[in-house]
Amino acid sequence: MNEDIEVVRGSGNVFRDFGYQGSDVEQTKSILAARIIGVLNDMELSTRKAETLTGINHSEFARIRRVKLDRFTIDRLITILNRLNQRVEFDIKLFPRENANSGFSLVAE
Repeated sequence: MNEDIEVVRGSGNVFRDFGYQGSDVEQTKSILAARIIGVLNDMELSTRKAETLTGINHSEFARIRRVKLDRFTIDRLITILNRLNQRVEFDIKLFPRENANSGFSLVAE
């Protein structure tokens, strides 16, 4: 079978590529949540141990692990990272709306 495959380059924001409202916010929350999950894994913390360490209810960590982020704001996720002894820095780039890559981008290093 010889099928032609179309390659499409994404914008770097899957939420924007699929036309979601609030795509920039969703992308940012997802990146922050992924970092929280990474820190929990690196420190081998259960949600209960994370609660003891940070004072943040274990159910919030459970929601983040399940990527149920609708209850979280960006600043709340940053606060959680701060309590996990992490520092957050943003690299924000603005583009006019008529540009296909409008919005801002968050660079995670």
